Amino acid sequence: MAILDSTLNLQSFYPSDLKILSIEDTHDKIIIHMHSTSTSCTCHRCGALLHQHHGSHRRTVQDLPILGKRMILDMQIYDYECNSDACASSAPTETFGGFLSYNSRMTDRLEDFACVLAVETSCEASARIMKSMNVKISGDTVIRLLLKRYSKQPAKICGSSIGIDDFAFKKRHTYGTIIVDEATHNTVAILDGRDGATLKEWLKQNKHVTTVSRDRASAYAKAVEEILPNCMQIADRFHLHQNLMEAVNKILGREIPATNEIPINSPENNTDLSTSQIEAGKKNLIQCG
Repeated sequence: MAILDSTLNLQSFYPSDLKILSIEDTHDKIIIHMHSTSTSCTCHRCGALLHQHHGSHRRTVQDLPILGKRMILDMQIYDYECNSDACASSAPTETFGGFLSYNSRMTDRLEDFACVLAVETSCEASARIMKSMNVKISGDTVIRLLLKRYSKQPAKICGSSIGIDDFAFKKRHTYGTIIVDEATHNTVAILDGRDGATLKEWLKQNKHVTTVSRDRASAYAKAVEEILPNCMQIADRFHLHQNLMEAVNKILGREIPATNEIPINSPENNTDLSTSQIEAGKKNLIQCG
């Protein structure tokens, strides 16, 4: 009968360049002391491969919890020298192949877990769930993580036909502009404001657009006409139908009176009725409205 090995090798869960020195286990958290043994680093700004050490620093980050205990990584890691003239970073720190971000206090896998929870629930719910798992985090931190992930996404490429409309981040308070690719019906960009200023900047980067479907907002029309004067602007079906109904209502209101009154002394009425009988037959406007 084979004997099962019940030991757990924690080193296999971390990059090979991060060596575990010691482990502290308390009733609510586990602290792992680690030291970097790397000899190279990739600059997070210019992407150059660096080999010269500039110094070292100690960083404390959170990792995914183990058995309900908060996981703390106490690491001694190196800073490297980047001598590239085109790079503004003088001493980039190592990230161990995506295990860490250069300025984060969490591992990337813990950030991934928080973002997935936030997308499926909400930022505050994600923070509450993670706090119950002994992860120190707040709803504002989750929002910052989502914004950071969004800013790192590459710009989406759209076709020559797009749709533009406004929407409310918070009704009657904050509005934005959404741009949708007409061919794929996928969201291409979400811009701040609906005054057309951010739309102009976006159109300057996407001058291949030839057709724009929009509502009747004059700000969008002016922005498209200013940046893309040869672009065809199309009013969507909803607003075409709305324009038609408004025109029909104006014509009907002009040609057909709003109320039809039958004169009391008209020839069609019975002239044999006395004035008192006619007055008695009238509606009491005060009682009947």
